[in-house]
Amino acid sequence: MKIRILGSGAGGGFPQWNCNCNNCKRIRAGEMNGKPRTQSSIAVSSDNENWLLINASPDIRAQLEAFPAIQPKHGLRDTGIKAILLMDSQIDHTTGLLMLREGKPLDIYCSEMVKQDLTTGFPVFNMLSHYCTVNHHPIPIDGSGFTIPAIADLRFYTRALKSKAPPYSPHRHDPHEGDNIGVVIEQISTGKKLFYSPGLGEIEGHVMTAMQSADCLLLDGTFWTEDEMIEQGLGKKKAAEMGHLPQSGAGGMIEILNNMPNARKILIHINNSNPILDEDSEPHQILAENGIEIAYDGIEINL
Repeated sequence: MKIRILGSGAGGGFPQWNCNCNNCKRIRAGEMNGKPRTQSSIAVSSDNENWLLINASPDIRAQLEAFPAIQPKHGLRDTGIKAILLMDSQIDHTTGLLMLREGKPLDIYCSEMVKQDLTTGFPVFNMLSHYCTVNHHPIPIDGSGFTIPAIADLRFYTRALKSKAPPYSPHRHDPHEGDNIGVVIEQISTGKKLFYSPGLGEIEGHVMTAMQSADCLLLDGTFWTEDEMIEQGLGKKKAAEMGHLPQSGAGGMIEILNNMPNARKILIHINNSNPILDEDSEPHQILAENGIEIAYDGIEINL
């Protein structure tokens, strides 16, 4: 199984277009040892030719242009994207669908709640119907396994996570199972597993089980601290209120991942405010000392 990290940043990317925080200001000025990042999305394949796109960020066009394996190879109109899996209906994970409107029919796998959001509050599916066919494939959210016909040798196990729907959603204040999911991707022929969850606010029992079963963990790396946005004057909400588990502190991601010594551990969906983006920072060093990697655009993982 090959996993390509197309984008590793949180919503807005890094630097964020309108942000003058310490990180964004220094990366623009060339005064910070770090890497710019586009908004989070990955692609997965078992044959390096037929790819499952997981989330479609607003930066999808640039991400595809930077990835030759997924580019057109057969005929005048072509793509290596054979299907799309959506983890949620957040704007930074779905707006890129509009950039794919020139394509063949889009086979999109997502929960019923995500479909509802994308046909009501943010009617991307309705908009795309004027340009291309959208084939919606419902997915189980109870951990049942399923396969995607165009993606050989991979089986998917999706589970609902505790989370809120996006602010635009008609049920923003009435959470439902399926607003956000995590996924275990298993290569059938080898048994190797990836657990992917870019938005993870709580380690529920089934989440812990999924993490313990995986050979590689690609997890929410949005914030370093619970009060990060507040302390930097960038917002009024804590990490938990935004559906993210910070890395540091009691019960944080570092503490949890230290109980999983045999898995490769990588953080993705990193917010522009997070000090780990500075590769000379103490938080960056702490992650390295704990065997935790920080995703950047273009990484390829082979399992």
